[in-house]
Amino acid sequence: MSDQAANLRKRINQMNGENSAKTISVVSGKGGVGKSNFSLNFAITLAKRDNKVLLFDLDIGMGNVDILMGLQAKQTIVDLYEKELSVYDIIESGPYSLSYIAGGSGLKELFQMSEEKQRFFLNQLDELILEYDYIIFDMGAGASLDTIHYILASDEIFVISTPEPTSIMDAYAMMKHIHYYDQSKSMHLLVNQASSKKEGEQTTKRLQQVMKRFLQKDISSLGVLPKDKVVSKAVLTQTPFSMFNPDAKISRALEELVANYETGTARKRMNGSSTFINKLIKFVKER
Repeated sequence: MSDQAANLRKRINQMNGENSAKTISVVSGKGGVGKSNFSLNFAITLAKRDNKVLLFDLDIGMGNVDILMGLQAKQTIVDLYEKELSVYDIIESGPYSLSYIAGGSGLKELFQMSEEKQRFFLNQLDELILEYDYIIFDMGAGASLDTIHYILASDEIFVISTPEPTSIMDAYAMMKHIHYYDQSKSMHLLVNQASSKKEGEQTTKRLQQVMKRFLQKDISSLGVLPKDKVVSKAVLTQTPFSMFNPDAKISRALEELVANYETGTARKRMNGSSTFINKLIKFVKER
């Protein structure tokens, strides 16, 4: 009865237009560009700014956000559908009241399980839409036919690249892949590990020009993060770099990036009902 009452209150809140979480997929065309490190520190910086944030590790085979924090998750997303737990049973606590869900070694099966289990997972995920300001998905490098739908369903897509030519080409290939499925989808480019702000801005401009020339697609700049030795030192101590050294140049750059992001975009999606969940349910039906 209490569950029914909670669900009823939730639906009433949705009808009243209560704010729901903004969903963000963080992607890259290749590994080694600092995607998970960015996802974690971006989420922590948002949490420090009094946002309620959930970081969801969906990086198949490379899930490591708990390791980057020096934590060990008691439960993972794999336990959710294998043991039929509540989603609240697998949410772990991180710094600054950050919530996170660890990926687990059997994460690949999440995208290939039966429709019944997919629906169970999505119903659980739907419970969180009104609980958070931001839900951030740290996706694996590249995109398969299964994972692309999680990316396309998200409200926003962050594409991570470095100034290296191979990384630029892979980032372009990733954005082209996303554009193939949904030409209206907006993407935000982050250039990581830049030797200088000028190099980062030149990389951004180069990718913007290529996208415009060949795909007639405008992409916005999320910002530039510098190459900083603090990052590798922080990884060795299993501490997020924004906490390991808040005064480091990359930490300060990230603070500025997050402040600009929050200024330039609505903090939350409106109208309660989640287009993210609706799109994923549609995909499950069409599989």
